[in-house]
Amino acid sequence: MGRRTLGKIRHDFDLRNHYFELKALPAPLGDEPFEKRQPLEVEVGSGKGLFIHTAAAEQPTHNFLGIEIASNYAKFAAAQLAKHELSNAAMVYGDGIELFANHLTSGQVKTVHVYFPDPWWKRRHRKRRIMNEKFLQLVESRLKIGGKLHFWTDVQEYFDLSLKLIADVTTFEGPIGVPEKHPDHDFDYRTHFERRMRQHNEPIYRSEFKKVA
Repeated sequence: MGRRTLGKIRHDFDLRNHYFELKALPAPLGDEPFEKRQPLEVEVGSGKGLFIHTAAAEQPTHNFLGIEIASNYAKFAAAQLAKHELSNAAMVYGDGIELFANHLTSGQVKTVHVYFPDPWWKRRHRKRRIMNEKFLQLVESRLKIGGKLHFWTDVQEYFDLSLKLIADVTTFEGPIGVPEKHPDHDFDYRTHFERRMRQHNEPIYRSEFKKVA
């Protein structure tokens, strides 16, 4: 299932503290764009922003940075953060690999989240998949010792190939199984995509990895 049409973004929200273009951010990033220095979690491909909004609200002692390749989705997610005045979360419009390569530094990140990335179904396009050797090695470098990588997808082929690649090119411990959580309310899901897939009774493949050295 592809992405659905976004709702309108309200123009009365001030996005200056929640929406940034990657090309305008300093390299390395340092503590920007957050008010406080706190453990950093990065979500690659934030979509509509359900995860980053929920996680930032539940964990005010962590900073959350979302990176999204589609500017309209990045702005939509940023508007949700601005609406709820979440000073510990921000959205960036740009490429995830570029963020990790040029703006994040060794050991800077506590957790990396990759939920339902584009599977790029056509074989000739699979080199565009975010779960590739370069990205995974960058993630391993940027994670702190004890840091974690979360990877979920609804595509078993992508899941199986990614787990093999992680085993081949990183020293992560895992995969660690992630049990399915029963939702307590209609939006008690990790992402909007998970919500839609589970409402259609489609399988979801979840994994967690830990940097141990």
